[in-house]
Amino acid sequence: MKKLLTALTLVAFTMVSTPTTATASVATGQKIFKKKLRKYCGFSGVRFARLHSQDEWEELYESGKFIDETKRLCPKLDVTKIKKTWWKEIYDFTYEYGTGGSHVPKC
Repeated sequence: MKKLLTALTLVAFTMVSTPTTATASVATGQKIFKKKLRKYCGFSGVRFARLHSQDEWEELYESGKFIDETKRLCPKLDVTKIKKTWWKEIYDFTYEYGTGGSHVPKC
């Protein structure tokens, strides 16, 4: 009985904590866009994310073309000034708010 209770507690904790982690990554990506990309793109994060559907953003990221597409959309951006660790958060932000999603970012 004790093992079952421990297992159920672990499962419940995992289910509760996972969305928080994903949401944190999206929020971080939004902050990075606002601080590091927006002025070079010349438009808001809403417009940037809505330039592609969620499926298109996912395909770009998984194929390794996400940075190239960001550079194409924001030609004034020096992508070398964006830390490698930030690209995942920026992707999470664009995926979350890409066309087909139901959320609207605040930037």
